[in-house]
Formats: sequence, C-alpha cells, structure tokens
Amino acid sequence: MNTVSVKLPKTLHNKITATAKRRGSSKSAIIREAVEDYFERNGAAASLSVADLARELMGCVDGGPPDLSYNKKHMKGFGK
Repeated sequence: MNTVSVKLPKTLHNKITATAKRRGSSKSAIIREAVEDYFERNGAAASLSVADLARELMGCVDGGPPDLSYNKKHMKGFGK
C-alpha cells in the first residue's frame, strides 16, 4: 500500500479517532472506507436509507422481543 499524509481539522480527526475506537478498527481503515465510498458514488452526495442512518443503534436494546410481528399481542387489530 502507498502512504499519503493529510492534514485534518481537529474536529474531523476527533470524529475519525472516536469511530475507529468504537469499531475496534484503525484510523487508516476508517479513512480508506470513506474515500472508497466517495469514489463508488462518483463524488455524489450519499443517499442513505433509514437503516444506514440507524445502523449503530440496531441491536443496542436488550430484553425486547426480537420481532414484534411474532407477538400476537402487538399485532392485534393490525390491518383492520
């Protein structure tokens, strides 16, 4: 791999550092992923789904039913 040096504002550096720590990844991996994503979209703005935006929240609640559609109590009256 080639090495590139980039100067970043402190706020962006802090975001990259926090994301890397949260994911258990390196800062280089986070930056590579972001650059690859940029070029996959041909430099266009990301059109993210709700699932993409909430990805970090998925599965973070313990103790709830895994799928409400299997609980007849939650489905009572649905479709009427």
